[in-house]
Amino acid sequence: MKSPATPNAHGAAIEGVPSIASARVRLSGEQTVKPAIAVIGLGRMGSALARAFLAAGFATHVWNRSPDKAAVLADQGASVAQSVSAAAAAAEITIVCVSTYADSDRLLRSPEVAAALRGKLIVQLSSGSPNQAREQAQWAAGNGTAYLDGAIMATPNFIGEPGGTILYSGPQALFEANRPVLVALGGNPQFVGEDVGHASALDLALLGQMWGALFGQLQAAAICRAEGIALDLFEGHRQAFLPVVEGALVDLVTRIRDKRFAGDATTLASIDVHYGAFSLLLQLCSERGLNDLVPRAQDSLFRKAIAAGQRQDDFAAIAQFMR
Repeated sequence: MKSPATPNAHGAAIEGVPSIASARVRLSGEQTVKPAIAVIGLGRMGSALARAFLAAGFATHVWNRSPDKAAVLADQGASVAQSVSAAAAAAEITIVCVSTYADSDRLLRSPEVAAALRGKLIVQLSSGSPNQAREQAQWAAGNGTAYLDGAIMATPNFIGEPGGTILYSGPQALFEANRPVLVALGGNPQFVGEDVGHASALDLALLGQMWGALFGQLQAAAICRAEGIALDLFEGHRQAFLPVVEGALVDLVTRIRDKRFAGDATTLASIDVHYGAFSLLLQLCSERGLNDLVPRAQDSLFRKAIAAGQRQDDFAAIAQFMR
């Protein structure tokens, strides 16, 4: 059985999503009616979310397993709920920001909390995988609760600021209807797809690139220290090298998108050229006794492409061996 339909920002209905018309910020002349908000989880990020709602003038109900963090927010105007169900019952939109989706499940899926959430909106900002987000959305739909999944692309100090970015996925009409609420958490809310798992997937893709850069920096620092090169000197040259790296990344993304893997007149460097230089990195690690775990993993991908006869192809051809 489908759950009741939700009016979207234009008053039309979205199939399969419970009605949460009251959960939107509604503007009429100069009067503004803001929905009550519940924030579940008051770590550094959850507390920042609650403070942002308070600063934007939303009635904010908070709950945390340890009450001391809630007490600090009470001094700033938050209402401290004695239970998750009490917080959810008092609000039209529940923001969840705990460590994992498993933690969220334990908090939300009791009969009392599920009943308090029915006909309302959950915005899930905990950490989870794309498939976990899809399972969360499925549970919410079965409970008659609207659901948006989010990924916070910021540290707590960016929450509520103009440049604060949070990615959201789920029904686009639901996102648009609640945009005035989401803007309170940062001036740059981004809708990234109707597939509810896409916020988490894009988050992990961006973080994956970040971790690649951070581990690369660790490797670079190890080389500099082993060779007696000042890190300040390295940093100056790294900054000068950035346009080359950025250009290579843009070219790589474009080629993967277009499945243009063969070497051609615009290839920046073939796999053969890359691997010739890369082999020297492995040699240096051996000579200086440096940890080579990360470059050895990269070496295995080079070798797969070379074994497949793709030495003269573009570096992008390695993308074929990432699955």
